[in-house]
Amino acid sequence: MKPALVLLLALLLPVVGSAAAPAGPDPQAIDATVRQVIARYRLPGIAVGVIEDGRVVFARGYGETVHGSGDPVTDKTLFKIASNSKAMTAAVLARLVQQGKLQWDDPVVKHLPAFAMHDPWVTAHMTVSDLLVHNSGLPEGGGDLMLWPEPNLFTRDDIVRGLRHIRPAYGFRAGYAYDNLLYVVAGQVAAAAGGASYEELVRRELFAPLGLSGCRLGEFALKDAGSVAQPHGRDGDQVVRTRGDADIIPAIASAPAGGIRCTLDDMLIWANSWLAPTAAQEAWLGEAQRAEMWKARTPMPISRLKRQWDDTHYYAYAYGFRLADVDGEWTVSHTGTLGGMYSMMMLLPDRRSGFVFMINGDGGSARTVLGTALLKLFTAPGKSLGVDGYADVLATPPPAAAPKAALPDIARRQPVSASELREWLGVWRDPWFGEVRICAVGEAVEWRAAKSPKMHGRIGRLDGRHLLVWDDEAVDEDAWLAFSREGGKARLRMAKFNPDGDFSSDYEDLAFVRERGCE
Repeated sequence: MKPALVLLLALLLPVVGSAAAPAGPDPQAIDATVRQVIARYRLPGIAVGVIEDGRVVFARGYGETVHGSGDPVTDKTLFKIASNSKAMTAAVLARLVQQGKLQWDDPVVKHLPAFAMHDPWVTAHMTVSDLLVHNSGLPEGGGDLMLWPEPNLFTRDDIVRGLRHIRPAYGFRAGYAYDNLLYVVAGQVAAAAGGASYEELVRRELFAPLGLSGCRLGEFALKDAGSVAQPHGRDGDQVVRTRGDADIIPAIASAPAGGIRCTLDDMLIWANSWLAPTAAQEAWLGEAQRAEMWKARTPMPISRLKRQWDDTHYYAYAYGFRLADVDGEWTVSHTGTLGGMYSMMMLLPDRRSGFVFMINGDGGSARTVLGTALLKLFTAPGKSLGVDGYADVLATPPPAAAPKAALPDIARRQPVSASELREWLGVWRDPWFGEVRICAVGEAVEWRAAKSPKMHGRIGRLDGRHLLVWDDEAVDEDAWLAFSREGGKARLRMAKFNPDGDFSSDYEDLAFVRERGCE
């Protein structure tokens, strides 16, 4: 961390901790805020819990696990918590440090000899700590196509081997870019140091001692899990179930980065173990490792809205948590986003207060609005814009923003025949993503990934460019394809159809070379 940031935080934290805090919100205000958000964004279901001075004062489910089913969301409903899993992974590592089985400054290669980054110097110097704080040099979301769409056939060992082929976007420890793959590596480090699989370690070191009896990871049967929220999206104005669970939920490689599921009851226990730990919880993770977990590591950019709405002056990433000042108060938080599910955990440690909520619908803006409106009930109720006020700001582009170019109409695309693409048919390979087949299927041409079974689609032509449109709704972003010949080899590069699309669709990091024909 830069010395200037350390000094800034040292100066700021005592100030925000000493500010006189207004009283927390009453249950009626919380309920009214949640209901406004549900109505504004037509959410299928949500579970919300609030802690005040170490006590749960509000815990309620709204809506349905599946839209139109009549099955209610309750505090016992299981949700995907997505990237809120990261703090749990970091806590497992903290437990292993407390037990003397590893150190934060251990080189990763000490525990995983096969680990390598693109630069050999970075490989030798990357520590366990570096895996958790998004300053590795990897591009934002680099390699996420090995994690999602899920389930797929990539293993955690595939991810460890694939990292060396992903080119850095900035210097090691010289910036911030959110990544997921290194949390998967962190899970492998934990497994190596702890002598058990990541899944077993989480159950042994986290779920069991904290009593998180409803949380799940790894393979399990849907029928044995009780109430389970299913993800939803939008089809025009309609709320529709999407990417629903199969009867058997498979183990997934992405679990250390975003694959844990928990109920609201579990998440409130988890949150309160940080806000007002019992004697048993303090023994579970002592003061030294709690301090390590919440130490600012990587400065993060502060958005215009965070400055405007929250008067935020510092923003930094810790071990699986984000730290910020909001209205003169210290906050510790994280969010989760995963294919039709959104979550947030927000803690105000000096108050021993906070809240958790989980949404099973298309809720990106809803999460921002609800998180801000609930936080303001604690920190600055008199300054709150209210649900509609925050929602209206989000829906209105800033005055200085350049208008975005309209995306081409995909419906205008024309099919491409196998004879037209004859020159480019064959089996292609990217160093980390592996093989794809671009081959004739009848008169059409199909793109199909070997290790990501959901990634298959037909190639068409739109505005003079080749466009890949996926068959499976689980694949988020369609892709432009650019074929070329360089150095005597046929090459393929890809780019998101929507340049503002989700960063985990990291097509731009792929570099395919054709290896052989389709037969």
